[in-house]
Amino acid sequence: MAFDSVKTPAGKVESSLGGSVNYFSISAAPFVPVNIVAVVGEDYPKAELEWLNSKGVNTSGVKVAPGETFHWVGDYTDDLNEAKTLSTFLNVFEHFDPQLSETQRHCDYVFLGNIDPDLQHSVLDQVENPKLVGCDSMNFWITGKKARLVQLLERIDILSINEKEALELTEKGNVLEASEEILKMGPSAVVVKRGEYGAFLRTHQDIFLASAFPIKNVVDPTGAGDSFAGAMMGYLASSGVDRSMARTDTKLWNETLRQSILVGCVMASFTVESFSFDRLRELSSSEFKDRFVSLRSMVEVHPPKNLDDILCAGAFS
Repeated sequence: MAFDSVKTPAGKVESSLGGSVNYFSISAAPFVPVNIVAVVGEDYPKAELEWLNSKGVNTSGVKVAPGETFHWVGDYTDDLNEAKTLSTFLNVFEHFDPQLSETQRHCDYVFLGNIDPDLQHSVLDQVENPKLVGCDSMNFWITGKKARLVQLLERIDILSINEKEALELTEKGNVLEASEEILKMGPSAVVVKRGEYGAFLRTHQDIFLASAFPIKNVVDPTGAGDSFAGAMMGYLASSGVDRSMARTDTKLWNETLRQSILVGCVMASFTVESFSFDRLRELSSSEFKDRFVSLRSMVEVHPPKNLDDILCAGAFS
């Protein structure tokens, strides 16, 4: 949970509300109740925590520590797929030590946000028999604590990272090779976020390419990846899938994951339409459903046509 100061071609904001926990939880809450573990400073608006509670996000795990909240300063140029970090002020986050309540220890679905792999391990050590564990990371930890991150991958089910990070983690030249290598490290599914180009899903049995929903006026891509992951995990939790299905019911496992990827792409498309998570605040279920139906229509062919009826057999050797 953070304050963001962001500049994009569409404008800029100073100290707006941000942070992966906010984007993730707001995007997951339409599907399932959410429990969050985070730390903020005394400067964080109490009204915002109350608003999250009103949306089905349990904020009892948010610690208010003496000092100031994490603050990120970033700049997007013409390439909206990647931000340039200008400043990072850890503030109270520097000494963050996530401690789960008794209720949180028994949550069936867990998502480990982008923090130090040692802390991600610590959270997993506190959770008892989760049905599904997702995880995020970034190039900072891939470079600085790769060994611990690789150890973590042995304990999770779904890794969600962007394309550049996937290539850096595996030292492979393309996303297909990278995803194959990551599966060998332990997860049952790899989700590679590709910004305006959508997402790439790889499991042991399946490959799925999902298109992003096209947005004419992108204001701020900050938090889009976290919104994607929140909606994806929220949908998976609401569907009731668990890690055993990756082995025992691969058809349902892959179909549910595919659907969750589309749900994530739709949620991310709303996030980029405003600074902070202002667009998500006002998002209605009817808007979401309409856009989901539109995205499905863009990626499906109706009706399917038999290739034997249209191919010229003599053109192939």
